[in-house]
Amino acid sequence: MRAHRIRPALSATALLAAAVLAAACGGSYGARHAPAASQVFTYDTTATVMDDGWDPATEYSDGIIAMSEMYQTLTRYNAATHQIDPLLATHWSSADGGKTWTFELRRGVRFHTGRLMTAQAARAAIERTIKLKGGAAYVWSAVSGIATPGPYTLVFHLRYPSPLPLEASADYSAYIYDTRAAGSAILTRWLNAPHDAGTGPYTLQTWNHGQEFEVILKAFPGYWGGWHGPHFTRVVFRVVPQDTTAAQLLRGGQVSFVEQMAPALWRSLRGTSGIRLTHTTSWQNLLAQLNTRALSLPVRQAICYGIDYQGIIAALSGAAAPSSGLVPAGMPGHFTDLPNYTYDPARATALLHSAGYGPGRRPLHLSLTYTAGDSNEAVAATLIKSSLARLNISLSTQPLAWPTQWAKGKSASQAQRQDIFLEYWWPDYPDPYSWFVNLLQTEKQPYFNLSYFSDPALDHQIGQVETLMATSTPAGTRLYRDMQVEVLHTAPVVALYGANYQYAMRTSFTGFSSNPAYPNVILVYDLRPRAS
Repeated sequence: MRAHRIRPALSATALLAAAVLAAACGGSYGARHAPAASQVFTYDTTATVMDDGWDPATEYSDGIIAMSEMYQTLTRYNAATHQIDPLLATHWSSADGGKTWTFELRRGVRFHTGRLMTAQAARAAIERTIKLKGGAAYVWSAVSGIATPGPYTLVFHLRYPSPLPLEASADYSAYIYDTRAAGSAILTRWLNAPHDAGTGPYTLQTWNHGQEFEVILKAFPGYWGGWHGPHFTRVVFRVVPQDTTAAQLLRGGQVSFVEQMAPALWRSLRGTSGIRLTHTTSWQNLLAQLNTRALSLPVRQAICYGIDYQGIIAALSGAAAPSSGLVPAGMPGHFTDLPNYTYDPARATALLHSAGYGPGRRPLHLSLTYTAGDSNEAVAATLIKSSLARLNISLSTQPLAWPTQWAKGKSASQAQRQDIFLEYWWPDYPDPYSWFVNLLQTEKQPYFNLSYFSDPALDHQIGQVETLMATSTPAGTRLYRDMQVEVLHTAPVVALYGANYQYAMRTSFTGFSSNPAYPNVILVYDLRPRAS
């Protein structure tokens, strides 16, 4: 892990300005045009931001926090009203029982390339995303064809009824972008250079791959929303794995916002001048995927009974809440009366004994991986190791950089894979479908199904549930319940806890809000800088 140190030779403002200035000198702005520190929003994150490529069609990881500043979707979910709001589309209507959807697009929107966004351009972006089949392209899976009867009219023809305005608000693979941005070159290669071709308020200025000041965005002068009044003109994504360092940077005004830190450290900032703390529930949970190719059903169930969930939640003191099934509270398909696992060492012992392991029997040696730099995952991993040790299970825990952890999990060699894979999950849009289609549907080559689980009956249910949610929400919700009961029994994955966001930020701006549909995304354009 790369060390991060505060350099005392520079003041807080000077350090930030120097970083932004250095990047700006390589772009369209010279040194004399560098923005004042009060115009720069610095987002502190624990992990690499762009580790999954710069293509908006296929990026499917932490890049969401930067992509959401550069790219936009047809619609956006409003967490306050629980409704779908217009964004690049101004209004829409349905016909044929939800199998035809007509969207009217906003006039006067230009891509960062300068090209006008028309219905034909939007159709090309969606069709390319569908063709590439990467990221969350499944959000368009109901689409059989797209017509453009007018320059700003999109008509979607669906194979089956589907809630398309909801799906079009997805936080991945629903972006509208300029497919002609690369000219005669290959678009993915051009994007990964990197460039961007979005319609959002900010455009890419600098990418310092693998560096602390990793991504720097600048205001796009031609943004359709305009730049009237005070706005941040730069957005800096700064990678700081150590949360103690992040807290120091926040105190010194060197970062504007800290995505995550240990709960005790977060609480220690309470009452600090110039710092504001917020606490909010999320639709994100920490999952433990259990290797179904290596662990038998009794062993998987024993592990689930052998985890002290309440102990983990207590140790995280406010950053975690109990889970019930896979679906977080506040989403359709969440139930509080599911047959959830609780800490039960006696039952775990009996299950292990049936497999020849456990106290007084053969020891079981397992491996667990989690994301390096995430202090909450580290706490969970440590407590899982401790509770399983009482069952004669020796657990080796290994923190890895997310790209390394994911690559290990996806390895074609079963011998290279882990037994337990910890990762956060959140929805692609306000519906539980993402947990099932990504984590539990049969995959020929592992991608996110890192329990390597395969159940044809569950696959069939996954194929039915979204149509039911569009045509009969009660029936779709009941099916989500049935699916969760089956998953709890077969134990390929268990939710350790629901994440509560504990954000720390400077008081030098207003307008902050948290939207669970877009985890950890800060729409910087909506913020208003002010004097500290």
